Amino acid sequence: MRDAAPQTIYLADYTAPAFWVDEVHLTFRLAPTATRVLSRIRFRPNPDAPGPFTLHGEGLTLISAAIDGTPITPDLTDAGLTCAAPDAPFVWESEVEISPQTNTALEGLYMSNGMYCTQCEAEGFRKITYYPDRPDVMAPFTVRIEGALPVLLSNGNPGASGPGWAEWHDPWAKPAYLFALVAGELIAHPGKFTTRSGKAVDLNIWVRPGDEGKCAFGMDALIRSMDWDERVYGREYDLDVFNIVAVDDFNMGAMENKGLNVFNSSCVLASPETSTDANFERIESIIAHEYFHNWTGNRITCRDWFQLCLKEGLTVFRDQQFTADMRSPAVKRIDDVLSLRGRQFREDNGPLAHPVRPESFVEINNFYTATVYDKGAEVIGMLKRLVGDDAYATALDLYFDRHDGQACTIEDWLAVFEDTTDRDLSQFKRWYSQAGTPRLSVSDAFSDGTYSLSFRQTVQPTPGQTDKQPLVIPIAVGLLSANGDEVVQTTILEMTEAEQTFQFHGLAGRPVPSILRGFSAPVILARESDPAERAFLLAHDTDPFNRWEAGRSLARANLVAMLDTGAAPDPHYLSALGSVLDDSSLDPAFQALVLSQPGQEDIAQALMTAGKTPDPIAIDQAQETLADAMSAQLGSTLERLYDAMQVPGPYSPDAEPAGKRALANTVLRLLTRRDGGDRATAQYDAADNMTQQLAALAALLDTGRGAAQCAAFYDQWHQDRLVIDKWFGLQAGLARADAAVETAQKLTEHADFDWKNPNRFRALIGGFAANPAGFHDPSGDGYALVADWLIRLDPINPQTTARMITVFDTWKRFAPARQAQMRAALDRIGRTEGLSRDTQEMVSRILAG
Repeated sequence: MRDAAPQTIYLADYTAPAFWVDEVHLTFRLAPTATRVLSRIRFRPNPDAPGPFTLHGEGLTLISAAIDGTPITPDLTDAGLTCAAPDAPFVWESEVEISPQTNTALEGLYMSNGMYCTQCEAEGFRKITYYPDRPDVMAPFTVRIEGALPVLLSNGNPGASGPGWAEWHDPWAKPAYLFALVAGELIAHPGKFTTRSGKAVDLNIWVRPGDEGKCAFGMDALIRSMDWDERVYGREYDLDVFNIVAVDDFNMGAMENKGLNVFNSSCVLASPETSTDANFERIESIIAHEYFHNWTGNRITCRDWFQLCLKEGLTVFRDQQFTADMRSPAVKRIDDVLSLRGRQFREDNGPLAHPVRPESFVEINNFYTATVYDKGAEVIGMLKRLVGDDAYATALDLYFDRHDGQACTIEDWLAVFEDTTDRDLSQFKRWYSQAGTPRLSVSDAFSDGTYSLSFRQTVQPTPGQTDKQPLVIPIAVGLLSANGDEVVQTTILEMTEAEQTFQFHGLAGRPVPSILRGFSAPVILARESDPAERAFLLAHDTDPFNRWEAGRSLARANLVAMLDTGAAPDPHYLSALGSVLDDSSLDPAFQALVLSQPGQEDIAQALMTAGKTPDPIAIDQAQETLADAMSAQLGSTLERLYDAMQVPGPYSPDAEPAGKRALANTVLRLLTRRDGGDRATAQYDAADNMTQQLAALAALLDTGRGAAQCAAFYDQWHQDRLVIDKWFGLQAGLARADAAVETAQKLTEHADFDWKNPNRFRALIGGFAANPAGFHDPSGDGYALVADWLIRLDPINPQTTARMITVFDTWKRFAPARQAQMRAALDRIGRTEGLSRDTQEMVSRILAG
């Protein structure tokens, strides 16, 4: 039967805990189906928030409980326990039994291929033992692990150990969501780091036997992250050891547990033979992200889960800064905006829209969203632009000094900026409380040497929010002369009103505006401009983001015209592309981005803005037509670039060779449309690294070829689980329209489709859902296929199911027939007997939005 009606939790109802925790001692006696957890916890009543003594607990078998040594019998519920407690400090003791082996939800303590591991964020610790499982309860932990396994790890610094047991002590107070335990047959890839104050830190990446050769890049990324955080933010590491463990079965990318980061294997293991350039960059970014959490998330954590963006938005911003410093700032900025527009703008403009800091939730796991992470990072970036680099650094120093060891709120965060800059940030705070993507309309005028830019900001109603207030929007603007010279360098215009005009005086002629440089705010820019102006900016803009954006706008406008009026591919756009590709001074990675088409979501949003109903299949066909035209018109340029971008010598994941490969492989996809696949086949046969091999296979599959190479790829890599994830995802994501559903269905019947493994499930079902030709098949069979698998997965893994169900969140934007098909799939999921609370909430929100 269904869960009881889920309870909505509100930010406005926050109250402090009735009891604080001063010290935690845990003993784990590991057994696959009968692990015993003994806890000894020192509690202290909170005189400012008196209340009953209640502890969270789910799925636990209580063996015994005592207060100050006296056995008690508490009142038990499915959510925890309650009992009488003294008015003075006391010691709580309990023993519970849990079954890690049968814990398929991968929350709490569970097993992955014989390894014990934990995932406690957001509310998984309550599945390990009875505890006040909330982020504002912080305490030092001492842990003893007993089990017949060679490696026994937990948070903090290692203590005493012996055959079959080990002790760990974490001296830094932390909430339970940062607790971690890992035990199994593991091999360490060791490293060393010395902090700027001279503290020696032992580093280890722990992996399963056989994966030792895939750790070197991860270790290097960790060391560079530690050094960067010292140099840029002044943050030193604070324990004697830092451990990372690679786990095959993991719902997330990684987890920042204090001193013991648990990583999805795909986010830490890398080698040239098995990992692409994109894998290397993603690993570098995620390792940095989790390490940076040591200060922005661990040392300073969230008061409650409504403040999730406090740690995630800031840490995403920090890892974006790191990647920009390690690689190309311009390319990184474009990549971040592509992700924001593809995921977060879609979220903001659909039934799942919510503020960066939500006001309520039913299941907190459903709010690990692009809005919290990516828009949360954009808000940090805007704040930095408004106050300037020096003021930002001063405010961050105060933040760390003032709040070290505390559980904080957005108000605490903004207060340090107000105190260091004397700015009133009450209006800026609306970015945290107001959902939706602002639309920034622009008009301009020129007279007697004065150029005027007039802006109007609007935000459409979102679920639960109909009235929108003006936001503070930093608009980075530059002005170019008719010959391409910059007559006004980048200036930040601070918009605070619903409508506002800014003027530039003393100009010799009407300039060409470059607006929203560097994507200075997460808004949709609406300005009437002709293709000639966009082509001019593509050729001359000194801001790399806006130069790319000009090309993107040309492509988007061309695709919309093709869909709306049947227009042909625009020769002016193709000619402008050729000019960019001929500019050898440009970063090849940047050229690859310019050469890439707008995605489905980008075009769908443009159509809806124009009052049109998007058709995913028609968009896909238009993209195919434009790609054919690009291949035909740019042929000789593409051939020259493909040859020029070949990288000789041993493989390196560094930015320069990776950028050349990115351009060569983008070009290869277009060339394969006209050469019958000869180059792609040759590249596949000669490839000595996964980037080149997978790109060649993708180029062949993209044009309906590659069956032989696909079979050979499986034969070569069938024993490498992470590479076979790629194999599943590539076929499901690139299958042609006439065979996409059939291809996905056959892949689900493959012996290697381990649907209980989140990586494999996401690769195949997620890859198929991202293939418009398959997922949006006019028959509705694509929707039915995905719904079938989500219904099957939900009892096993509600988190993964709830996150993937968002593929249906655009159902209301389509024509009635497609709406009905998607609605039928959602209804069928929602009617499933025993549907999890996670998925039930998501279905309700998607249908109601």
